[in-house]
Amino acid sequence: MSAAAQEYAVVLTACGAEVAPRIAEVLVAEKLAACVQRLPIESTYRWKGEIETAYEALLLIKIRAADYAAVEQAIRALHDYEVPEIIALPIMQGFAGYLSWLDEVTRR
Repeated sequence: MSAAAQEYAVVLTACGAEVAPRIAEVLVAEKLAACVQRLPIESTYRWKGEIETAYEALLLIKIRAADYAAVEQAIRALHDYEVPEIIALPIMQGFAGYLSWLDEVTRR
């Protein structure tokens, strides 16, 4: 496992399209995320015993792994779901220039 896997992550959260821009803006403004990408998605899932389908926004949030707890807290404060998906995937490798920029624009 490279140093990048220990230092950086991509956090995924699916949310309502209305709240997605606010989550993205707050995370970047607070220097918790270097970048947040928003993608329109359609999800099918089981909720309270029923199969549901919803149109949502998937946020791809690039962070320093050390900031995960603060990122999760910020997302939970702004999210519109009772039990939001908030998962982190380690960045195993990445372009050194991009990872350096990620460091520059996030908390230290």
